[in-house]
Amino acid sequence: MRDVQGLPPRDVLLVLEPPGGEPEGDGPPILRLRLAADPNAPRVHLQQGRVRKHDGPVGPFFQQLQRELEGAAITRVAQVRGDRIVAVELRTEEREKRALILELFGRRANIALLGGGDRVLGVAADAPSGKGQGKRPRLVVGEPWEPPGGGRPPSDPGPSIADAFPEPAGEPPGKVKDRAPLSWRVEQALGAEAADARENDARKRLRQRLKRRIGRAEGLVKGLVQRAEAAANAERTLQDGELVKAMLGTLERGAREVVAQDWFTEGAPERRIELDPKLSPNENVERLFDRYHKLVRAQQHVDEELSRARAKLDELERLAERAEDEAEDAEALDAEAVERGLLDPQQEAGPRRKKKPERRKPYRLFRGSKGSEILVGRTSRDNDTLTVRIARGSDLWLHTADCPGSHVILRVAKGKTADEDEVLDAAHLAIHFSPVRGTDRAPVHMAPRKHVHKPKGAKAGLVTLSGGRILEVRVQPARLAALLRDR
Repeated sequence: MRDVQGLPPRDVLLVLEPPGGEPEGDGPPILRLRLAADPNAPRVHLQQGRVRKHDGPVGPFFQQLQRELEGAAITRVAQVRGDRIVAVELRTEEREKRALILELFGRRANIALLGGGDRVLGVAADAPSGKGQGKRPRLVVGEPWEPPGGGRPPSDPGPSIADAFPEPAGEPPGKVKDRAPLSWRVEQALGAEAADARENDARKRLRQRLKRRIGRAEGLVKGLVQRAEAAANAERTLQDGELVKAMLGTLERGAREVVAQDWFTEGAPERRIELDPKLSPNENVERLFDRYHKLVRAQQHVDEELSRARAKLDELERLAERAEDEAEDAEALDAEAVERGLLDPQQEAGPRRKKKPERRKPYRLFRGSKGSEILVGRTSRDNDTLTVRIARGSDLWLHTADCPGSHVILRVAKGKTADEDEVLDAAHLAIHFSPVRGTDRAPVHMAPRKHVHKPKGAKAGLVTLSGGRILEVRVQPARLAALLRDR
């Protein structure tokens, strides 16, 4: 195996050289075996036409294939039990057996790398679950691979390749024209379908990307036009400032507007000038002059920015027109747009989506020495939520006496009594999550949750007790350390 080339999302090209290295003269040539799990046209054949090399990262599965299979030798290629499954068996330089399984199941097509005992080492695409809710995927990394349906061969093998695919219009490239005539039929028929589907997908993505970028460019031009219009009105703002300044002696704080004789306009008509009622008369004058200086500064470069923004919008619109032309290569056009800075590079999707972050809980969770849950409130409001909404009547409530701190809930099953050792665990946590942390001894209130009440209108974290007792606790550092370590 000279090379293993990943062609995302689901194709692999195995570049094979004859035994002994490079071919010489009329010796066996280098061959390329294509395993395509493309959902639009799954197939396996010798690749004779040109292949567009993938530009960018290929993903973890293809990197795994390169590590595992580079330098390996193919020992056998076979159909599995007469089904739409191809097994490529290999032997690595370390004499370890590997196999590539290509499942040609339409939209569910996939490639799996197998190790010893047919254990799945990796898959090209995360397999969907089986029929019915809750069933695991059939291809699971770390588990043995099994053919679907128990490996029973189909009752109807279907038409032959010669009958299923038409005679290609042209001959394959290269000197040898009859090396693999059936592969050439598959490559020309299904390969063309896959290429068309890929081109259509690329064109659709390009149109969407251009549409979004054109929308942003139009918004930028609109905003710059508004800034240019405002900057052009800088002189009027300066004049308003002078008019308000001339009337300072008559202005009162809190005024929303002033009516002044506009001596800057022929006929000196009345002009209404808006004021900020929160500012003093002097501050309003300063505000108008500051706005004038800001508009003057903006006027110096807004025209240039607007010119650049309009030029970029024109380029994007011309690119969008080209994207509608079926004669244009959509992928090449996308690459050109990225190179010219008109579009951002497309981000490669990860093999799995990130898990959504867990919803914040109003408590910290610990385990008592006998396995019971101990919940410790985080904040004053969290204390209320923990005690009033989460704790059950049978649970035990604890809190440091005569000082603030976290509410602590020891879970106790209905009809059961709290274990004394776990009560001591909960009391240690009540002390630790309070201002008396670090002390050698402290009193702790302890009561069944049903005896804890929240007074109406009381501040967050404040409760009253109708029962319970005070537990004098001598802090045991080893006990506390174990609780915090096993949180």
